[in-house]
Amino acid sequence: MKKKSLQYLRMHTNMDSVIDELAPNFLGEGYSSGNNERMPYSLFVEAVEQAPMAISITDKKANILYVNEEFSKVTGYLSTDILGENESTLSDKSTPRHVYYDLWHTISSKKVWRGTLCNRHKFGNRYLADLTIAPMLNEQGTITHFIGMHRDITQSYESEKKLINQKLLIESVINSSPIAMVVIDDQDKVILDNHMYKALVSDLDKGEPASYFLQLLRNEMGNLWRHIQSNEQGFTNREFKIDGKGNRRTRWFSCAGNWFVENEVNADAFFEQTSKQYLILTLTDITRQHRQMEALHIQTLKTLMSEDERVRSIRETLLGAMHQIQMPMNQIRAAEQILRHKHDEQHGGLLQSLQQIQESGEVAIATMQKCIPEILQTAVIPVNINQLLHEVLLLSDQRILSIGIDVHWQPLSQLPTMLGSENRLRILFKQLIDNAIDAISESECTEQRIKITTDADADLIYVCIEDSGPGIPFEKRTKVFEPFYTTRPMGGNQAGMGLVMAKEIVNQHQGFIDIDPGYEQGCRFKISFPLLRHESRRLT
Repeated sequence: MKKKSLQYLRMHTNMDSVIDELAPNFLGEGYSSGNNERMPYSLFVEAVEQAPMAISITDKKANILYVNEEFSKVTGYLSTDILGENESTLSDKSTPRHVYYDLWHTISSKKVWRGTLCNRHKFGNRYLADLTIAPMLNEQGTITHFIGMHRDITQSYESEKKLINQKLLIESVINSSPIAMVVIDDQDKVILDNHMYKALVSDLDKGEPASYFLQLLRNEMGNLWRHIQSNEQGFTNREFKIDGKGNRRTRWFSCAGNWFVENEVNADAFFEQTSKQYLILTLTDITRQHRQMEALHIQTLKTLMSEDERVRSIRETLLGAMHQIQMPMNQIRAAEQILRHKHDEQHGGLLQSLQQIQESGEVAIATMQKCIPEILQTAVIPVNINQLLHEVLLLSDQRILSIGIDVHWQPLSQLPTMLGSENRLRILFKQLIDNAIDAISESECTEQRIKITTDADADLIYVCIEDSGPGIPFEKRTKVFEPFYTTRPMGGNQAGMGLVMAKEIVNQHQGFIDIDPGYEQGCRFKISFPLLRHESRRLT
């Protein structure tokens, strides 16, 4: 095949001039046509013949004059099949016309053309040719031949397309997911995200959402984060509450993540394999489910609180009635004692009547005493004060909205838990918030505001509940914690045990409650609870 192709080339061309023109392309600038420095033609021809690239030489009309062995391997055409044929024999005719126009326009302008053509193998299958065509010029600068060099890139093209298609498929799947997804490298840099994640950037107003949630996760998980990261174990169901700003409502998100390692693809990793760790983080908006659960929880609390309030109302009513009966009973007992000391026989009938009234009163008090419902014991457990206050605000939400009260809720974000009775503490805060609502609704103040704050130090947890109502006069501040005392006009419709009960609950938790004497814009209750205390397991 070599001899035939070379012979054909020599017969139909000026072989010496062609090789002189081709040689600089293969031997570099140092090649010279001088007899003393000229390299042997055989060496040059062998270099072309054995080049690992399909090489062909054509005349100015693209008729093939020479092909090397690699050309036959790539195209399937032996030299005896193709010599004398036009290069268009290789064309599949599926290459657009403008590509050929650009090709001929470029090489006719004595420039090198590089591009891709769709060719057809001798046995009919298509292949993609990465082609370079260079015009060969004589000493006068006239084009005499063309040299073409190409390689089959079909397999690499298909592999590249498959990778691109897989990438597009993955991105399409990720973007169609209703869950925010993001891939983060070991420098916390976002590598890939989807549309739902991009929406969080503006919705949350927290900067880069990935950085914000990573900080929350690391703070919550502590050393566990480093452990599962180093072991690539992953995590699920890490829930976080995100407080909204302005008109944005509070939202809840459930976080899950998995680490994976990917080999580097840069030049530095060609001989020495290196890898990099990435985290796939998913952020599921569970606000709707959380609100549904919270609504169900609040409804359950309302039922429990309603039952508790009913029991306490009965207790308060009976205790109030007993208190009201006890006052005239004390007077009757005093009158009886006076009559007994006088030994006046004419008042014997009156004395007997007083004794009968006193006996009847004692029977009535004893009967009511038996009717007072008991309050069941409650377990002492770790309690989140912020959560209880939040629940009480939700319980009172309708009253607050109907009156138009502006609630300033300022909890300490990392408030420690305390040991106590959830239900008792919930009753305490409900009583104080209800008092604040009543004070505002019954006053003519222009600013209708309730402010609730929580704080803590090394020993105590602090809760402040203040309102913009008329306040409590200084001389009455100690009396409001006395049984059956009320600041409502005409004594109100209740027996006045609310703050007594509140003080009792605070005392049960070894805390303190008082009215801030320095607050003059309404009323401010200050409550403090010890963080560490020796506690029995139940409160009665």
